[in-house]
Amino acid sequence: MTIPASTALPIARYRFTAVVQQPLPLPDYAGSLLRGQFGAALRQVACMTRQPTCPGCPLLQTCPYTRVFEAPAPAKGQHSLQDFSQIPNPYVMEPPAPGARLLETGAVLVFHLVLVGHAIDQLALILFALQRALAQGLTRQRAPAELLQVECLDAHGVAQAVWSREHPILAEHSARLAVPMAPADIGAGLVLNVHTPLRLQHQGRPLGVAQLTPRALVAALARRIALLMDLHAGQGGWGDAARRVTQQAESLTDQRDLSWHDWTRYSSRQQQEMTLGGVLGRWQLSGDPTTLAALWPWLWLGQWLHVGKNATMGMGGYQLN
Repeated sequence: MTIPASTALPIARYRFTAVVQQPLPLPDYAGSLLRGQFGAALRQVACMTRQPTCPGCPLLQTCPYTRVFEAPAPAKGQHSLQDFSQIPNPYVMEPPAPGARLLETGAVLVFHLVLVGHAIDQLALILFALQRALAQGLTRQRAPAELLQVECLDAHGVAQAVWSREHPILAEHSARLAVPMAPADIGAGLVLNVHTPLRLQHQGRPLGVAQLTPRALVAALARRIALLMDLHAGQGGWGDAARRVTQQAESLTDQRDLSWHDWTRYSSRQQQEMTLGGVLGRWQLSGDPTTLAALWPWLWLGQWLHVGKNATMGMGGYQLN
């Protein structure tokens, strides 16, 4: 299987715009904050059994909360590729640009949410959960915000309004992403501008700048895309293509202008501060034009789906140049 140009995939990016109603201190990296508030609110509005934990719930496989936020892995022996202990969730929370700052009352808070496959079908519930999360307040100060509008962004960043405070009914829109043709000058190489910490790991340990390789990047990205399309969009056949493209990446060379960036978040589950980190900066991949063209669709999709550890909270975000 390959990913031909113009292939329309069930992937959609939504822009959420809210107005802050009390001073809101944003941490250095707000992805963890927004994801945590989103998950708590989604569970509140979706859970029907009110069990304290999800494991053992009779609705585990069908509940919108678990299918979106804590996707259960297929039972042992039920997947043709392999057995999984966990699988990627079908969403990516994209926070405001990194940097601690204070949003004063009346300031605008903008963030994005990428949805994949069946998660798009839950947009109304997800929107309601985020509206509630904002109203209940963010950070330990519980600073509330009011959701003003939601827009769907196409591959070129053109926005279509799908919901607003004045018109609170979801509008029809195209929630699919078409892979474009590879650029004509692809032989000059592909440049990734990594704008949120990219944390690739090997045997549970993060790879530093000197340890990163093009193959490690492509392997992580291809596996992530293949699993998302297979398990959340019902599109099988991606596994073999992911393995082939990973092998092709062996021939790539690269130039890096990357640096490590640490940030701290509070884990409500573990009741403690945790330090996470990843690389930021410019990463250029070079190689045979045919190989780069084969890699292009995967790297292009990674701009929406992110790559590496904690991609769901927006880490591993980049833009192709």
